[in-house]
Amino acid sequence: MKALSRDFTLKEKILLLFLCLILVGLAYYQFVDRPCRESLAAAQAEADSLTVELTAVEAKLVKMRNMRDEVEDITAGGTASEMGSYNNSKEEIALLNDILQSADQYSISFSEVTRDGDQIRRNFALQVTTNSYEEMETILSRLYASHYRCLIGDIRCSAPQRNVYGYLDGRVSVNATATFFETMVGGVPDAGLPADQSAAA
Repeated sequence: MKALSRDFTLKEKILLLFLCLILVGLAYYQFVDRPCRESLAAAQAEADSLTVELTAVEAKLVKMRNMRDEVEDITAGGTASEMGSYNNSKEEIALLNDILQSADQYSISFSEVTRDGDQIRRNFALQVTTNSYEEMETILSRLYASHYRCLIGDIRCSAPQRNVYGYLDGRVSVNATATFFETMVGGVPDAGLPADQSAAA
């Protein structure tokens, strides 16, 4: 017992102080420094992730603004049209009948629809006879500027012919091809829907 109660020598005191400093340093590293570094690293990783996400959102925002400006420009120009959801054939036929009712005679023949992803193309051939060029021009203009997106393809026009009395017959005949565009967004698949060509490629 007497040996344990003796005073430490200067060398032992220095050694004990050194050991205490090491223990304090280890405790600081274990319980303060390392958790702080891990928290800072996690915060930096989260900040980097949020920066990437913010950049993507900003890019989408710019794209949406550009699309909005484009839609406003198109609407202001009076050429806005929409792609109806599949199957929009009844509305398209009603539109054609409405546009063509002023024609002297007409016929419409649809071919099978084609599909590329969400986009549906409904091709049709059009034969129209009107009493004048002006009527024909009005019909084609109304079809071009119709509510539903329609692309007019080949147009073949026959000039007025002379009748049996030698006078020019004002009737004009036109053969044309055109395409209505539809979308599967909001559409309901049916038996007439073809396979997706983009999936097969």
